[in-house]
Amino acid sequence: MDILVDSNTAIVFDLDDTLYNELDYLKSAYKELAQKLEPESSHQLFSDLFSRYRNKENVFEYVAERYGIPITELLEFYRNHIPDIAPFDGVIELLKAIKSKKGRLGIITDGRSNTQRNKIKALKIDTLIDFVVISGEIGTEKPSEENYRLIENELACNVNYYIGDNIKKDFVTPNKIGWKTIGLIDNGLNIHSNAYRYLEDVHWPYDLIYSIKDLSIK
Repeated sequence: MDILVDSNTAIVFDLDDTLYNELDYLKSAYKELAQKLEPESSHQLFSDLFSRYRNKENVFEYVAERYGIPITELLEFYRNHIPDIAPFDGVIELLKAIKSKKGRLGIITDGRSNTQRNKIKALKIDTLIDFVVISGEIGTEKPSEENYRLIENELACNVNYYIGDNIKKDFVTPNKIGWKTIGLIDNGLNIHSNAYRYLEDVHWPYDLIYSIKDLSIK
């Protein structure tokens, strides 16, 4: 899919499960936690924790009971650890191609400030992004119009794109306010896997792609 980009074009992305798989963030936290708790058998503990997650058990309750660590402490660790994550194939090349055409880059993401900013730094894209809107910093979550208007006003472009993955909340507002929307289809690892519940036109993007590599900047 071709996107025409110039200095009046803003390409705005969701973060989790759009630029990388959020499941990798969870796995990163479990690996670091396992290393801290069982340095001699961390692989076995990680496998145990991840298996319990996949079976929809409360992993932090399990760890809290087994090791006597308060759940609040575990949540703080999870939210503030420096993640070992990598962007999807083609993300860095896409962002650099947009910048080479003088396009403007943004991110709109829900979550806590520290958590989301640590992710952006870990992905090594922080120097490429012009402006970031994080729900935890402004007090409203998608699909609130405020989140989109804030970045729209900051980047001040005539043409705005939003690229995301969450059919429930990513596209409702940008569709309504005249942005062009592109949905990244679940690769089978997404945290949010309930797109089938939102079949009304208002929820769906104008275009769908299988991979970030399907986008070409012209």
